Formats: sequence, C-alpha cells, structure tokens
Amino acid sequence: MASPGSGFWSFGSEDGSGDPENPGTARAWCQVAQKFTGGIGNKLCALLYGDAEKPAESSGSQPPRATSRKAACSCNQKPCSCPKAEVNYAFLHATDLLPACDGERPTLAFLQEVMDILLQYVVKSFDRSTKVIDFHYPNELLQEYNWELADQPQNLEEILMHCQTTLKYAIKTGHPRYFNQLSTGLDMVGLAADWLTSTANTNMFTYEIAPVFVLLEYVTLKKMREIIGWPGGSGDGIFSPGGAISNMYAMLIARFKMFPEVKEKGMAAVPRLIAFTSEHSHFSLKKGAAALGIGTDSVILIKCDERGKMIPSDLERRILEAKQKGFVPFLVSATAGTTVYGAFDPLLAVADICKKYKIWMHVDAAWGGGLLMSRKHKWKLSGVERANSVTWNPHKMMGVPLQCSALLVREEGLMQSCNQMHASYLFQQDKHYDLSYDTGDKALQCGRHVDVFKLWLMWRAKGTIGFEAHIDKCLELAEYLYNIIKNREGYEMVFDGKPQHTNVCFWYVPPSLRVLDNNEERLSRLSKVAPVIKARMMESGTTMVSYQPLGDKVNFFRMVISNPAATHQDIDFLIEEIERLGQDL
Repeated sequence: MASPGSGFWSFGSEDGSGDPENPGTARAWCQVAQKFTGGIGNKLCALLYGDAEKPAESSGSQPPRATSRKAACSCNQKPCSCPKAEVNYAFLHATDLLPACDGERPTLAFLQEVMDILLQYVVKSFDRSTKVIDFHYPNELLQEYNWELADQPQNLEEILMHCQTTLKYAIKTGHPRYFNQLSTGLDMVGLAADWLTSTANTNMFTYEIAPVFVLLEYVTLKKMREIIGWPGGSGDGIFSPGGAISNMYAMLIARFKMFPEVKEKGMAAVPRLIAFTSEHSHFSLKKGAAALGIGTDSVILIKCDERGKMIPSDLERRILEAKQKGFVPFLVSATAGTTVYGAFDPLLAVADICKKYKIWMHVDAAWGGGLLMSRKHKWKLSGVERANSVTWNPHKMMGVPLQCSALLVREEGLMQSCNQMHASYLFQQDKHYDLSYDTGDKALQCGRHVDVFKLWLMWRAKGTIGFEAHIDKCLELAEYLYNIIKNREGYEMVFDGKPQHTNVCFWYVPPSLRVLDNNEERLSRLSKVAPVIKARMMESGTTMVSYQPLGDKVNFFRMVISNPAATHQDIDFLIEEIERLGQDL
C-alpha cells in the first residue's frame, strides 16, 4: 500500500510521475480504461498517447464529438436492433431511453458515451498541458451557441454535444494550477460517490427512504464531533447546503436556546439581540442575521490584529457596551481560518469571555476545520472543543466534491426542538423502526441532498491518515511559496510572518512602480495591477488565483492551496506567470 506521503492520494509528485503525459502514468490509465465497454478504453488510450484518434480542439460553434464511432446503422428503428452497428443517436430521443420498453441497449450506449466525455475531462483536468479555462466573455458564449429552451425535443446526438460544449468551457477546478477558490481538486473516490448518490436519487429526511445514507450521516457526524473534542462524540449535527447555511443554523439555534418563545411568537417577543464576530469574518454572519430578522445592524464587528485575528479585549468591551444599552448579546462567532488571511481567532480566550457572559460560542471553521485532521496543525484550533457549535466544510480543505458542509452542535436534541414542525405526512410516530433516525424534522430543508456519502467513502478510502497527508502537503506548499516570495524582488507581503493556513497574501509590484515613493499615486497604480494580471491569466487560460482589497489595503493576490495534485513546480509556474503577465504594467 502506498505510504501517506506518496502520490497515492495526489495524482502528482515532485518528479513528474503523477503527470498524465508521463508514459508510465498514461499506461496505467489505459490499463484501467480497457475494462470499460463500448470502446471507451481505446478512445481514452488514444487521448493519453496522442494518437491520430485523439480528438482535435475546435474553435467553431460545434465542437467535434469526443469519440470516433464505427459506422452507425442507417435505419430509423427505435430502438435500433442491428446487432453489430453502433447506436445512431441522431434517430434517438430521451423517450427512447429507459423507462421506455426495450430501452436498455440505447440507454447503456448513451450513458457509456456520457462516461466517455466525463473520463476524457477527468484526464484533461490533471494534464498540465491543457488550459485551466477556455475563457470567453458572456456575450460571446451567448452569441456563439443557442442556449434557449424549446418546445420540441432534440435528439441524443445534440444532447451529447451539449455535454461536450458545457465541459469545454467549464473551469477545470481539479487542475493542479487552479488556485482561485478555497475548494479545489478532483478526488476520484469522491467523484464516484457523487455519481452513486445521483443514481440513488433519494432524500435525507427519513430512514424510510435513505436507510444507509442516514446511518452514514449519523456515524460521520459523530466522528467529526469526536475530532472536535466533545466527549464520546456526543451532540448533534446536520449536513447543510454550504457554510453560509451552517452559520445561519448556528444563529438560529443560539437564539432558540436563549429565547425558545421566538419560535412561535417571532422577534417581537424578544429583546434586541446582538451577535459578535470579527471584522475579517465571512459575510454569511450578516446575511444570516438579515434572513432571521435579527438585522445586520445587530452584528457587531470586533477589531482584529495585524494578522487578522480577533482581539479578545475589544470583544469584551463591545459586549459590555451592548449590555449597557439594554441589548442582549446572544452569540459570538469566532473564525478558524478566515477567508482572506487564513487567520485563526484565539478560541480559548473567546471561550472564556463567552462563559463569563453566558453567550453561545460558535466557531466558523468552514475553511480551517480540515486542520483538525492533522496532528501537526490542529493546535491552531485549540479551544474549539469549548464551542457550542462548529461549522466545518469538508468540501474545502479536505477536497470533498461540492457541496459538503457540516454544522456540529454540542447539545443533543436542541436542533430538533428548534426546528421540528411535526409534519404527520412524513414523520409519523407509529413507524416500525427507531424514529430518532428520521432526521428531517431537525433540518430547515425538507428536500435535502445526500452530501455525506462523498465524505464517508473518501474517509474509508484514505483513512484519517490520508486526509492528514493531504492537508500537511498543502500547508507545506503554502510555506514553500511564502519562503520564495518574501524576499524576492517585486513582491511585498500583506502581513508579516509565515501564514497559519494556506492563504499567502501578497502584492506583485511591476518594475515601473518599484522606484516610486509609497504615496497615493503608487497605491492607485498598484490597485490596478492584480486585476489586470488576473484578466490576462484567464484569457491565456494558464492558471487562476484570486485577488481582493481589504480595509485600507489595495488589491492584492490571495493564494490558497487545497488541491493535493499541486506540486512545487506548479508554485514556481505561478510566480513566473505573474511576472510574465505583469512586467509591462
């Protein structure tokens, strides 16, 4: 079995052995591909080895089919019964697929064609010679293709072309040189799990219709609570549609805990509530306050130090101010891994203040929660075990396919009391199994996607040690980048010192600005550098990295790494590309 530090989890290595252009890797892909039916294996091998059968790129409005099929039958029978000819999709429509009578053969053939398209996209995602993005402006794409919905159905040939076109212009978020978001990479086991859950096509609200998935959610959330540090994994939780909703859940439950009457009587029955979070926290805290009727003015932003960490003394001062005005502090949201700086608030100090003033402590660890899987880095979340609730997004640092966000709650039963509505048509009380596994009544949603299976299956495939290797590698790459640019000509760091997370924030200063004094003119010109370089990156398609202003700091690059396929060479490439694209500014 591969060691934790090997390319087993990464599809990439420092010697290039993880590169799909490497003959050994291509051969391994082909050996696997040959197990597929319908000629997919041969087509993938042609793509990998660059044979004449490899499909050519097309700049026209109708990209060629990704496969070269044998001569298709010319008859117009539905379904085609010719035993040796391939299915002719030009004669077939969705109504010819299952559940149509005798639809098995065309259905299998159609899905194999779709799989062919998907597998080729997967291979290209790991191929550094391909573009991260084939960028076109919105009006160009709107004019080049007919995207409108029509009354009459199209044939399956056209449907397959739509699949190709969509992926042609999709961002390859699994590409080793895509650094634009907090969630990057493409895990093969997670991808397989996503395909499986779409095939199962069920809902998470009752054990009755999702028996295995409900049990896996129970097991996985319990394990996550154990890792947080709650004794025996006690408590509760739910997988929600993203960290913003998980944070809103926390506000909802915290409010209910303090004023249960708000559930029936609304905000008119409770005093003015105040929430506190850092000025570097995620915008979802204010959005949640707006949605819950608390109001954005009732979210007080606490000052941060120069590294982006909440200052506990300012938190306590603002709590006392709110109390003196007759308001009721009900929640403090600390951040473990801020979006821009990757900062970790001092959770132990925040916990002491919350305990002193009897305030619900929430930790937004959407970005930083994955570090709990690493023995080397989990100290950065010391004190998280004292929180009342925690947001943790495995679809970010842990590389689980979108979406996968968990809200963990220390007190068992509180979510159920807060959200249940006793809908008798779903949650009957005389069922023949343990009703505690009907989890839908503790969720805000009725329809809830199966998000847990991706995480559970990846965890089984990698083990905790595999996630640890993934996370440690990404943190090491961030430190590598920092060490290269901290003293490199043309680079200025946004804050001093080694970053705590994979966020590396810096300005690239073109030669024309290096001789200028640090005045308004220089800042104005510097603010335009990152947007221009980013635009050039996208137009050339070579790489992507995010930028933003923050406070009095003009636009700077925010590099983040969560894709274990990235290597030192990819970091070197990014630096060289920034310099190439920005030298003339």
